[in-house]
Amino acid sequence: MSEDDDSAPTRPLPPPDLAAPNPPSAESTASSVPASPHATVSVNVGAAQVGRSPGTGSLILNVLWVVFSGFWLFLGYLFAGVIQCITIIGIPFGVQSFKLAGFALWPFGRSVVQRPSASTSLSLVGNIIWIVLSGIWLALAHLVLGVLLCITIIGIPLGLGNFKLIPLALAPFGKDIVRNGTVVGPTVVSF
Repeated sequence: MSEDDDSAPTRPLPPPDLAAPNPPSAESTASSVPASPHATVSVNVGAAQVGRSPGTGSLILNVLWVVFSGFWLFLGYLFAGVIQCITIIGIPFGVQSFKLAGFALWPFGRSVVQRPSASTSLSLVGNIIWIVLSGIWLALAHLVLGVLLCITIIGIPLGLGNFKLIPLALAPFGKDIVRNGTVVGPTVVSF
């Protein structure tokens, strides 16, 4: 049969039900609506936002961030990581520094969340040693860059971003860096 053949049997479509006597409940709506791969839903559940993926704004902010402070912060974290990895005992601190270097270079569109499986006592000990080894210096770098960027009107959002990274520079253990749109744990810092 060809597409132009009118002899093919056709079924009429049923009329749309415009006035439903009982509106569906939220539970039945959630289970009966098919998920679309293009639909985004923003739900704040005390964790990283669900369904909110980075967009063009994140790309523009990341490019500005790299030019004005990200590159220098990246070098600082990279330097700290290399120094810490020279000793065998410092390797976990160097690995943490390398993770933070990537986040400091390209933060927008990602979040820092509490790792649910992290040991509180080990994270505390690691954070105390981290503060002594490099946390103070990296936090000071964020503070200085934040103040310098806030002097200019255009740099205020980037300066505030540096201020948001100070707590992470002081205590990175027990936290994970995830892409926005994934739920892992309570959000610590979100860009």
